[in-house]
Amino acid sequence: MQFQKIFLLIAGTLGLACTPVFAASPPPSTTPGSLHGMPQTLPPARVKQTLADYQRWLNRLPEHHAVAGLVTAVVVNDKVVFEGTVGYADAATKQPVTPNTVFRLASLSKAFATAITGLLVEDGKLGWDTKLVDVLPYFKLKDMEAASQATVSDILGQRLGLPRNTYDSMLEDDIPYEELVRKLDEVSLVCGVGQCYGYQNVAFGMIGDVILARTGDFFYRQVDKRLFYPLGMATASYGRAALESSKSWARPHRASSRGWIPFEPNETYYRVAPAAGVNASLRDMEKWLIAQMGGRPDVLPASLLDVLHTPGVATPSELHATPWRRARLTAAHYALGWRVYEYGGETLIYHAGAVAGYRTMIGFFPKYHAGVVTLWNSTGPIPSGLMPMVLDDLLGLPHVDWANIEGQAKASAPPARKRKPARKRRPVHRH
Repeated sequence: MQFQKIFLLIAGTLGLACTPVFAASPPPSTTPGSLHGMPQTLPPARVKQTLADYQRWLNRLPEHHAVAGLVTAVVVNDKVVFEGTVGYADAATKQPVTPNTVFRLASLSKAFATAITGLLVEDGKLGWDTKLVDVLPYFKLKDMEAASQATVSDILGQRLGLPRNTYDSMLEDDIPYEELVRKLDEVSLVCGVGQCYGYQNVAFGMIGDVILARTGDFFYRQVDKRLFYPLGMATASYGRAALESSKSWARPHRASSRGWIPFEPNETYYRVAPAAGVNASLRDMEKWLIAQMGGRPDVLPASLLDVLHTPGVATPSELHATPWRRARLTAAHYALGWRVYEYGGETLIYHAGAVAGYRTMIGFFPKYHAGVVTLWNSTGPIPSGLMPMVLDDLLGLPHVDWANIEGQAKASAPPARKRKPARKRRPVHRH
């Protein structure tokens, strides 16, 4: 696999030469008590070493046949200090990925839905406590007393009381979202509304219906106008047609004995656009990460970010989901379109995403305004271990090879995934 050059863009605050990727952002908010005020400074030497280590780890990806293509960036003090690209947007044609190659974001899309909802709350169009039954005539649950109490924040905070991933498998079998969302009353609740965590995609999509009902406009138009455009996210979009019309876009890939094989993007989760419909490039996501860390208060004020990032319902299963979580996390909650972890003693705002042939991760420490975003267009365990290695380095924690990238590569091609019978398949979108 061809390895694309890693670009180190070291901020001047680290005492090294720097070529900014884009113009300086407005200064961060200094709201008293805000998570997103003036950041504390990480030791420059530690940041420099982290970036050197990250380049070294990325250099190992091709020999491990770990990805078809991958793009990643590190942001510190609201400046992009590192960009890396590895491999191909299309392995068949050898078209390389670039920082402007557009990927599907999968569940990273949820944060755009919660942000636009927050802006509309500030406009007075709706409230976090707006009752769903007052806006959506079709909304019912098996327990109608519980349904009558369900709010906008219960959708966005993944606490409707439904079993995890309700109707995802039926969505994958091409049953329309509009039909599935009207069948929620056929599902037995696992807890009362607001009382426990249950990750949803179909039910999360109802926020689009709420926004349409309260504004008369489609939610994705609101996102484009209020988020994509002012942040300069020039290649960000919703839907498969927009993905495929991008100047450079990453094809999804599957593993085979002959290497990575591109295939056609799946339409399924585009049908729940608020949950998984966004496409964006690395350059777009750098700007999004800066805004989420408080670097664009003109678009996302600190008061709103504090609401979006406040821990909500506990997610204890996250504490044991992977080796790095078991070792580093002491608390895990879902906020509004974001996960909130206590990672090595620091607050980490995080989310991951997965749809067929795409994986995504984003995470940042609000205390330091330091974060990482990674997008790749294939499956496999190695890339998901890279972010915690970078986070460990930034915090000065003991080094652990969470990605299993430092050992000797054994395979000459990516291991082909065994196909399961169609009726027994698990959802491809679980984050």
